[in-house]
Formats: sequence, C-alpha cells, structure tokens
Amino acid sequence: MSDFRWDFPYSSRRMPVFARNVVATSQPLAAQAGLQMMARGGNAIDAAVATAIALTIVEPTSNGIGSDSFAQVWDGEQLHGLNASGRSPKAWNLERFSGRETMPLRGWDTVTVPGAVSGWVALSERFGALPFADLFEPAIRYAREGFPVSPYTAQSWEMASAHYADFPEWTRTFCPQGHAPRVGEIFACEEQAQTLELIAQTRGEAFYRGVLAERMTANARAEGGALTLADLDEHRCDWVDPIGLNYHGYTLHEIPPNGQGLAALIALGILEYTDIADCALDSADWLHLQIEAMKLAFADAHRHLADPRYMEVPTSSFLLPAYLQERARLIARHEARDPQYGIPPYGGTVYLTTADAQGRMVSLIQSNYHGFGSGVVVPGTGISLQNRGYGFTLEAGHPNVVAGGKRPFHTIIPAFVTKDGAPFLSFGVMGGPMQPQGHVQMMLRVVGEGQNPQAACDAPRWCVLREREVSLEAGFDEAVVAELRARGHQLVETKQWGFGGAQLICKQDDAYCAASDSRKDGQAVGF
Repeated sequence: MSDFRWDFPYSSRRMPVFARNVVATSQPLAAQAGLQMMARGGNAIDAAVATAIALTIVEPTSNGIGSDSFAQVWDGEQLHGLNASGRSPKAWNLERFSGRETMPLRGWDTVTVPGAVSGWVALSERFGALPFADLFEPAIRYAREGFPVSPYTAQSWEMASAHYADFPEWTRTFCPQGHAPRVGEIFACEEQAQTLELIAQTRGEAFYRGVLAERMTANARAEGGALTLADLDEHRCDWVDPIGLNYHGYTLHEIPPNGQGLAALIALGILEYTDIADCALDSADWLHLQIEAMKLAFADAHRHLADPRYMEVPTSSFLLPAYLQERARLIARHEARDPQYGIPPYGGTVYLTTADAQGRMVSLIQSNYHGFGSGVVVPGTGISLQNRGYGFTLEAGHPNVVAGGKRPFHTIIPAFVTKDGAPFLSFGVMGGPMQPQGHVQMMLRVVGEGQNPQAACDAPRWCVLREREVSLEAGFDEAVVAELRARGHQLVETKQWGFGGAQLICKQDDAYCAASDSRKDGQAVGF
C-alpha cells in the first residue's frame, strides 16, 4: 500500500444510492455494520446504534467511546429528539479556571461526562428490535481483529499525532507502532474490544456505575481531574421535543439548545424575509444573502445559546416572525457586514443517517469535539474522552459561563426535514461551526433549488469564519468570487475538511435516495 500516493487530485462523481433499507455515514466499515443489523432483521434504530458504535473504532479521529451524541428519530409516526450530551463535573466553577482567558483545550479540565453510551442504550431500549449486545458485534470484531485504516482517517490521525504527543496513554493506544497508522495499515485495540464487551453485557452500567466508571474516575484523581463517580452515576440523557421552522413548505427540525441547531433555523428564518428565491443558483446575490443571514444567526447563537436552564431568552423567541424580519432588514444587499447579536422579545465529529423499509429514519451525530478530544485516554480501556468543556465561556454573567453540573454549548447537530407532517429528509453536515451553515446550504439546494441529495452534497460550499471573513470552496465561478470580494467579504483559504462532510437520506414513494460526501471516507449503502 505504501507504493501508492494517497492524494486525490481529480474531482470524483458519486451516484446516489436507491434502496428500501439504507445507511449513510463517513466510514464504509461502519456503514456496513449498520446494514448488517437490518439484514438480520433489525430496524433503522438498530442500524444507527451499530453504526455509531462501529464509528468509535474505525474513525477514532472524530469520535470515541467517550463521546457525546444527539439524535432525531422518526418512529414511523412522529419525530423524537434525544440529547445524549454530558454535564460538567459538579466541582467545576469559574474560580477553578481563574487566570485564563479561555477554557483549556485539552486535558482533564476539558472532560465533561461522556453521554454517547447512554444514548446508545436509550435508543435501543425505546425503539430497537435486536438484542442490545448484537449491535456491538461488528465494532468488537474491528477492535479485536483490526481493520485497514481509510485515507482521510489516516490523514487526520497523522495530524493528531503531533497535537497529542504529550499524552503518553494516547500515544500508547493510538500509535502502537510509534506512528499514526498509515493508509491501509491494520489497526487493532484489544482494550477497546474488552470495553465494548463490558458495555454490551451490562447495557451501559459498567460505564456509568461499574468498573469502567471506577477506572475513569481513578485516572481523573491521579491527574488532577474533577470527574467523580457521582458525576457519572447521576448522568441521564434526555428525550426532547425538536424545534422547527417552516421554509418553503418544508419544516427543518433541530435539537434545542445546548446544541447550535437554532442557528440554522434563525438563518433560514431570516432568508424567508429576503428575495433569495429570486436569485440565480450559485450567483453572488444568492451566496451573499446566505452568508449575511448566517452571520446574524451566529451573532445570536454565540451570545445566547447555552444549557437551556441558564438561557435568558426562550428558544422560541428567536423564531418569531417579527424578530426574523427585523434581523433580515440588517442585511445590506451589496455590502458585507459584521453584525452584533440581537435581543428578541421575551416570549472534529461523525454523522450517520439510516432508514428502513417500514418508514423509520434516524439522524444521529456523535463527537469527541476536537479530533480525539481531550487527549485523555483512560488506561487499560481504550476510552478516549471528549473535550466538550472547551465549549464553555469564562465570561462572568454569560448564559454559557462554566459551572458545575451544566451542559456546555455544543456544536454537533443532527437535522431532519418533514413536509406536511411526513418525513422527507434526514441529514447532517459534520464539522464544528460548519454544521448549521451546512444545514442551511443543504436546505437551500434540496428544498429551495430542487437539487438531488448527491448533487447538493457535491456542490461547493461557503463557510463563515469571523467578522467579514468567509471561505469559499473551489468550484464557484471566478466572476462570482470577484463580486463577493468587491462587496467586502474577506475571502480566506480553508482546507477541504473545513467544509464538513454531509450524509443525506431522502424519502421517496416506497424507497429512499441516499447520498454520501466525497470529502470523507464514507459511503451510502442499502438493499
């Protein structure tokens, strides 16, 4: 394998997959794990959980057993939301981080209670058809027997090896040959296999109240972390009602805060009060309006979004027509602006989607946040812990200021679209702050312009950065790029992975159309 070059200099065209049972995700082996569950009689929820578990092994650069997750589930009749993100250790407070300008990025003081395992259990218990332990079989096999590392994952792994060089347990676990696994190289981790077996056998109890919980907290004590057995024992994931906004007759549903899905809804709501429907696809006007609406939405999100128990303004207030109309009026058609937040009237990640022949659909996202997360790997377990505590702010009085027992602002958001109360599209665009921007772009292309899911996935993207800075992916007309620059947009070059990775499943009359992003290693599969 080392004789090959692993750059991809030419554009690649994928075809959408049409089938009655489908899985789309960012790593092929994980997609196949989910499909195996449906082939043996499981449903879309079984497939989603098996895919999520497998992703912790075969794409550890973006998620792990110590991740958080969120999901939306169409059970055949209605939509359900699941918030499986964890809360901060109770011992955390503002004083613990005094003298710092921002929260730390790595180490135990970034680790909140990992919620993904509780999400797997909750989804299986409420909607699954197969025994819980069956869902772990592919992941355990990959961990124990090894799997060949795919190209984009190998690239991310290599970059991570420099960032986590100061974490000996991370290096021992994830660079056992003294370097990151290369493309096609077999990686195995017996400790991960044993950990997954414990979780499967105890339905997650070992992770939150048993031997794995004891190992996590012992490591925290040894390294100055604040996580306790009580923090893990008291963790619960929550079933929540998704929030939604109608756009051109279709309703985009998002998980409510502490996630940033509200930002996508705000941006779409603002665009409803512009003339974007009259703008030509991929024109400067079409792109400018989206970028400016997204900046307004981010300004609100960064000021207001937090654990909902601490938010000063109700979520619904941001979606009031009068407020959206007021924000839309701040857009200057021929000038890029740097907007401030409004005050409405009071009133690194993996994504997967599955669907089955009985009409059930799942939109699920799972993440360690920055690559491998905190850098903390619990000795003897293969558990890499997320660094979601970095999502807190240290600004006193801010709704998202760090505190004990609190969920931080989260970037990961699964999306779901209905039309007239029926399922239409399950999708997500992984990639930190790119996620709500990706949701807006998929909605405008699929719903607004009628592009098929694969074409919408393949299209070039924009990404708002800060102030007037924005990145444009290669593929836009040069005249359009020049016009955006003339309007004051400060164009900044961004690497390919900065534009995220999308997966989509669209409901057809009696089947599905699934698409997978060529920016990732993944695929859409079905039967």
